[in-house]
Amino acid sequence: MKNLNQDHAAFILRLALGSVLLSHGLLKILVFGVSGTVGYFASLGLPSVVAYLTIFGEITAGLAIISGVLTRLAASLSLPILIGATWAHLGNGWVFSSAGGGWEFPALLVVLALAISIQGAGSYALDQLISSRSTAASPQAV
Repeated sequence: MKNLNQDHAAFILRLALGSVLLSHGLLKILVFGVSGTVGYFASLGLPSVVAYLTIFGEITAGLAIISGVLTRLAASLSLPILIGATWAHLGNGWVFSSAGGGWEFPALLVVLALAISIQGAGSYALDQLISSRSTAASPQAV
């Protein structure tokens, strides 16, 4: 029962982080626009390529984490984005409801990404389906 509970908890964490990453990546395209996002990153002193990489990383990692494909890798690779978001909000105070958004929420996302990087995908992950099929298809040693 313990493993089942841990697998389900990992699945819930995966859905939470993946959904936030995906929604923030889509927000940068659909609400702020790519040019608006590039402008915001420029106002932080970052080159425009960082905005494009962030959009790509949030959407790609979000989809991978939600579906459970290369989950640990996707969570690990999202860490620079999430640490960058925490850095971008440091000057706004602790609470995310502060003007410009505080750093509590991005810091929580860093912790979630670390937990998923360590724990893995949990239940209902495509990696498990792929792994079980390849194990079943491989010849058994005699």
